[in-house]
Amino acid sequence: MSTLIVSLPSGLPTAATPCGAVVSEDGRTVQHHVETTVALLPSAPNLETVAVVPASQLSWHRLELPKGTLDRSFFQEGNGSRLRSILNGLLEDRILDEPELMHFAIQPEARAGTPIWVAACNRAWLGAWLAALEQAGRPVARIVPEMEPPPADAPTAFALHVLGTPDSPLCVWSGPQGVTVLPLSSASVALMSNSHADDDIPEVTAEPGVAELAEHHFKGRVALQTQPQRALVSAQSAWDLAQFDLLRSSRARTRKRLSTLGTSLLQSPKWKPARWAALALVVINVAGLQAWSWKEQSALAAKRAAIRTILTTTFPDVRVVVDAPLQMARSLADLQRQNGAASSGDMETMLGLFQTVAPEIPAPTAIEFMAGELRLKVPDPSAITRPDLSTRLQAHGYAATVDGDRLVLKQERRP
Repeated sequence: MSTLIVSLPSGLPTAATPCGAVVSEDGRTVQHHVETTVALLPSAPNLETVAVVPASQLSWHRLELPKGTLDRSFFQEGNGSRLRSILNGLLEDRILDEPELMHFAIQPEARAGTPIWVAACNRAWLGAWLAALEQAGRPVARIVPEMEPPPADAPTAFALHVLGTPDSPLCVWSGPQGVTVLPLSSASVALMSNSHADDDIPEVTAEPGVAELAEHHFKGRVALQTQPQRALVSAQSAWDLAQFDLLRSSRARTRKRLSTLGTSLLQSPKWKPARWAALALVVINVAGLQAWSWKEQSALAAKRAAIRTILTTTFPDVRVVVDAPLQMARSLADLQRQNGAASSGDMETMLGLFQTVAPEIPAPTAIEFMAGELRLKVPDPSAITRPDLSTRLQAHGYAATVDGDRLVLKQERRP
């Protein structure tokens, strides 16, 4: 998915306020860069918008939250307002404005019991830019800082960036104390030099317009980095400032983005080959299922025909085949009776089986046999209600049911 990275200006949005924007296909290379008003920003159905908050609009604060504050995710309902109140109290003496006027965001993967970074910016300013982008049809999916403190695995690392124009250059210092923005001057350079030895100062990155000034102040150790390149680096940050009161609007923007993506997949010409491929895949699968079903039905019909053939060959008297297994069982029983052999449906066979599988049950006081069904009345009705008796009889192919004080046995019909 393509990404539109918008660098928000420090002022409030107006119809004529220009802002820089970068379009990237892979998130690592600049495909297109423009500087125009919000209404004229690049637009596409599947374009994800990322807003970059300038370093001059953010302040950074190192806090250790009370125990239990982050036991549950602060995104859960009711917990965000509680955490927001805690941050208001902790930051009240550290920020110049009233906490209610500020928007706060906690670092990614924050853990209770350890110091964490909290970013703060003016809520009205950020909300105005988000509303302007939303109104222009570029809803923001993520909000990232232009610069951020070093990660937890490199707490002593720091970086220097020189930005702005030759008339008003800025020096942005990112280190263990947070992100500091100062005018580029001999005094600010001296302040950094006093905090670190000259050998410890890293390579300075500078925009082309202020590269000469940066080389003068930092003795030539300068690497060029354009504003679009810096925006790409910022967009790769793990931070997302859309938290607390901005979380709901962020979810709404995400839903809208997913809806737009779905519409693009269904209607956009660029996705037409993919749609045809998906349709062909469905058709092939349906055809394969139909072929497999036809093959299984043919195999089943062949087995049924083989059973009918065995029945009519073994018992020529059977003229019409309705239920081959049942008819074969009945014909076999008739043949056994004609030859004087007991069949599985005879009373003698069923009584012998009952005596074998249930020797502990007293002899029945009454016996009834009719149409292959044997009814036994026993002195102790509770003995015939035992579940294991029915299970043992079923194992030999007989169904056993209880009818009052009688046990009813009959041969099960099996396929």
